[in-house]
Amino acid sequence: MRLAVVIPAAGSSARMQAGMNKVFIEIAGKPILIHTLENIAKCEYVGTVFVVVGAQDVEPTKELLQKYQDTFPEIAWQVLAGGSERQYSVFSALKLLKPNITHVAVHDGARPFITKEIFSQCIAVAQVTNAAIVAVPCKDTIKRVQEQFVDSTLERNGLYAAQTPQVFTKELLLQAYEQAKKDGFLGTDDASLVERLGVRVAVVNGESRNFKITTPDDLIVAQAFMQEKSAQTICPVARVGQGYDVHALVPGRELILGGVKIPYEFGLAGHSDADVLLHAIKDAILGACALGDIGDHFPDTSEQYKDVSSLYLLKCVHKIISQAGYQVCNVDALVMAEQPKLAPYKQMMRANIAQALQIDIDFVNIKATTTEKLGFVGRREGMAAQAVATVLKK
Repeated sequence: MRLAVVIPAAGSSARMQAGMNKVFIEIAGKPILIHTLENIAKCEYVGTVFVVVGAQDVEPTKELLQKYQDTFPEIAWQVLAGGSERQYSVFSALKLLKPNITHVAVHDGARPFITKEIFSQCIAVAQVTNAAIVAVPCKDTIKRVQEQFVDSTLERNGLYAAQTPQVFTKELLLQAYEQAKKDGFLGTDDASLVERLGVRVAVVNGESRNFKITTPDDLIVAQAFMQEKSAQTICPVARVGQGYDVHALVPGRELILGGVKIPYEFGLAGHSDADVLLHAIKDAILGACALGDIGDHFPDTSEQYKDVSSLYLLKCVHKIISQAGYQVCNVDALVMAEQPKLAPYKQMMRANIAQALQIDIDFVNIKATTTEKLGFVGRREGMAAQAVATVLKK
């Protein structure tokens, strides 16, 4: 698949009443057009983008895109002068498509809240159906009005408000535009031209936030959305994971907890060093990141992990989640053991864990308890550990 994206942005922006092309208005410190391009650039299929603006805006747009090129380095963009109507602007870009382009997506320059997920879904559907658009069900009752009086009320069920992107095979969209030109037909979106050919257009459910910024009121809403997004970036939502592990106590093994060797007549049985505390902590961290468990990453069927240090594996877990874009916030863990007394070793455990996870020791807490001689722990047959970890996306 070879996808080109056409961004029509040559309108007069009269309803915005800003005295300039609305795509150049800044929200959250960047022009609307840049927000739009940054979101489109997140889609893996996008390679070539045609930005179509008024003739007077061609050079300023080139300068703007050059300024922000580092934010979408994979995009090869081209700025064109558009026509008096959106349809003419899009057609001018279609004529410049290279032979290797297979599909075309058209997306309004003033829709800066399109998500990668919806854009990619629309592309995927178009690959199967040849024509797909993003749309949302109408929430309001729709009236047909003539001369300021209601002529009829449309059945709302089944009515959708079209959005962009709208994605088509190159040949189909070119045929639709050429036929519209021949017939002198002027449509309000790309799909209306394709529909005239008798082609069925698939619909991908969009989002109300993917609205087109058109009026000053829209600008207020857009600024509020951007502020909300910025707040989420500054104060991201924490993710929480829990871990639990049990190991039997056996003679002839060293007792290692939290990476600390503790004098005791028994040790914990296991494929690795059987550090029950660190096993629970590792599972909690992996769980918070939705990255499985320690058995997935360090299977006990592998000789590579025979008698391996669990403290070393904790460092490996830290590397795994870091590569996935997460960082540990804090760890709270509990060791259940009837003997020996663990209080003298808790500080060393905290230090080991903090160092392995590259966090301050104040964000690591270790507790120890007995089970009042109840159960396998009370009978000193084994030890258990529970842990809770919180992580944040970097």
